[in-house]
Amino acid sequence: MNQIPFPEIIQSLPQLTDLVAAEQPDARQIVYHLETDKVDIYYATYEAGITIDFHSHTTDNFGVVTEGGFTLIMDGKEQSFGVGDWYYIPANKIHAARFDEDTVDVEFRLKENN
Repeated sequence: MNQIPFPEIIQSLPQLTDLVAAEQPDARQIVYHLETDKVDIYYATYEAGITIDFHSHTTDNFGVVTEGGFTLIMDGKEQSFGVGDWYYIPANKIHAARFDEDTVDVEFRLKENN
């Protein structure tokens, strides 16, 4: 992924850099974060070859793939998502992800009690 696929206004948001860096220091992932009182929005790029180990979030998460695709592993099943596909990860659900191609997505993490 040679070019950042987001407009300048998105690139001006705070950037998170340590999401996979500790486990995969050579992997290239870029995540911009927009926080509101009801939802956190993550504009993310994932380089082919990145894997995200099993983990969970305290929020319900919805996301849409805008480039590439990835595999979500949840409940012992693998499900592939491509461009235009929406995915849902319930709060506290253990899951993992694998990116076999360069991928861009936008994820919405709904805050509790909203």
